[in-house]
Amino acid sequence: MMNPRIPEGPLDKKWEWYIAKARLINPANRRKYKVIVVGTGLAGSAIAASMAELGFQCEVFTYHESPRRAHSVAAQGGINAAKGYKNDGDSVWRMFYDTLKGGDFRSREANVFRMAECSMALIDQAVAQGVPFAREYGGYLSNRSFGGVQVSRTFYARGQTGQQLLQGAYQALMRQVALQQVQLNTCHEMMDLVLENGKAKGIIARNLETGELSTHQADAVILATGGYGKIYYLSTLAMNCNGSAIWRAHRKGAYFAAPSWTQFHPTSLPQLGNHQSKLTLMSESLRNDGRIWVPLKAHDTRAPQDIPEEERDYYLERKYPSYGNLAPRDISSRAAKEQIDAGKGVGPMKNAVYLDFQTAIQRDGKETIQKRYGNLFDMYEKITGVNTYSSPMLISPSAHFSMGGLWVDYELQSTIPGLFVLGEANFADHGANRLGANSLLQACVDGYFIAPHTVMNYLAGEKPSETPHHEFGTIERLETEKRIQRLLQIGGNKTAEQFHRALGTILTKECGLAREKSVMEAGLEKIKALQQEFYTHLKVPGNAKQLNMELEKAARVEDYLELAQLIFHDALQREESCGAHFRVEHQTPGGEAKRDDLNYQFVSAWEYADGNFKLHKEDLHFEFIKPQERTYT
Repeated sequence: MMNPRIPEGPLDKKWEWYIAKARLINPANRRKYKVIVVGTGLAGSAIAASMAELGFQCEVFTYHESPRRAHSVAAQGGINAAKGYKNDGDSVWRMFYDTLKGGDFRSREANVFRMAECSMALIDQAVAQGVPFAREYGGYLSNRSFGGVQVSRTFYARGQTGQQLLQGAYQALMRQVALQQVQLNTCHEMMDLVLENGKAKGIIARNLETGELSTHQADAVILATGGYGKIYYLSTLAMNCNGSAIWRAHRKGAYFAAPSWTQFHPTSLPQLGNHQSKLTLMSESLRNDGRIWVPLKAHDTRAPQDIPEEERDYYLERKYPSYGNLAPRDISSRAAKEQIDAGKGVGPMKNAVYLDFQTAIQRDGKETIQKRYGNLFDMYEKITGVNTYSSPMLISPSAHFSMGGLWVDYELQSTIPGLFVLGEANFADHGANRLGANSLLQACVDGYFIAPHTVMNYLAGEKPSETPHHEFGTIERLETEKRIQRLLQIGGNKTAEQFHRALGTILTKECGLAREKSVMEAGLEKIKALQQEFYTHLKVPGNAKQLNMELEKAARVEDYLELAQLIFHDALQREESCGAHFRVEHQTPGGEAKRDDLNYQFVSAWEYADGNFKLHKEDLHFEFIKPQERTYT
């Protein structure tokens, strides 16, 4: 069994007591230690700035030309904090309970409570950094509701919360760059992890502009590289998002936890044709005022304005009256799929449902709705040409957030000593389904408040690295060179993009919103066949000593083809339905997810063993909350 190393003591004292007992390093000695940070989104920029502010040397890597291009910038809706400004009964405990329940009781109590606890200070820090949160008339920060909760705890900066938070983290990072406490390497991708005596001591990086490989040594390595939802090809993620850094660490010994727990966001714009390479996300905040419906009659071709109220099915309000349109993402996505599969889908490809604001506009006025969501309505109109003030949006479920990631203990340390994993790159805080507005929160608190303590606690037990010996990283560098040459020499006739699209189609159809054993077994065989075809028919033009985006893509797709197989293995072994993992064989008579706490109350942690996968388990203990059937009716 895996040991998460959760501190003893009362739930609300665990983190406080951990900090009190954590080992420290004298400020004068901190400059002797160096950490490598891979990724410059919210978690990466925050931890790099925080460690540098403490006095440690930092070397930071991003494949973007600027840290501001990190995908955190795309998060729209908001960030949670249990401030209770609305006097609506919110508290750290309620946020802790909502998050555990939202994740279908498949996350650790101690981690979730810590995230809720740290949310209080995070909002204050973000305000101090200048994040322009919306405010009420009296000056208090405004907040609103997101799915899966009955209080208002989501703080927001119109539809640009991720962008504004990232701007704050970017400023903190660049301050340390200017002070020469952080060495920033843009357009560099991590190709491999370097171990020494079983500990993470460095990375091999590739300069994406010149193709040059370089070796970098440190006393600890921190991965903050985001999630791998792009493996489904059509997703809400940016084209460059990938899972390669964590997969390459997994191949070196870091366990991969719950890889099949991928969230499908219910309010993505639908696919409109076969030419698309990504989908656009609309903020979940829209569900505060937008009502979701489909025609009552299947295959109804009338325009939405021509369908009278009595011929509409507001299915979320009907099935989940307590939460209505703010049902959690996994439930809302599955409910939409049920309607679409029943022939009630709308739009050109009949793959969408309506998100309608007419009731809210009639109730509150167009001006009020415009203030709340104007920029999102403008974005929708630019993409689709449809004015949302007069016609409903088309929305559809789409692959979005990966709850799975590298396994980490309470200190956010992986199974490789010295390798820490932050934000969406780890599996830690969300269980089998993430509640809206908890993603930005986790990334921020991991980077600003948690890892600075835990990484220093680790470094305090380490002797600072000496000047690298000439053999440091030699084997890993040679292996990377061989891998690149192998990809270049295949000489086939299909691009990496074609393989990625085929991979995404298989995953979406056979391990997507609804999963079935026989279908997944067939899907796994298709992935294996696709992998063989990849090594026979891949075509990578150009060479390794130049800017070669096809080569970058090929290496990432090669990683995806292995990761996809692990996703199928993980989904097949979990004979229950929980959160985003919905097994057709395990549902209630009412069609809801049927969890099996007796046999599956654990986190699956997979070890890479020469191309095979070995399952380890971390038992989940619920000491303070008793798991119960998850209902939102």
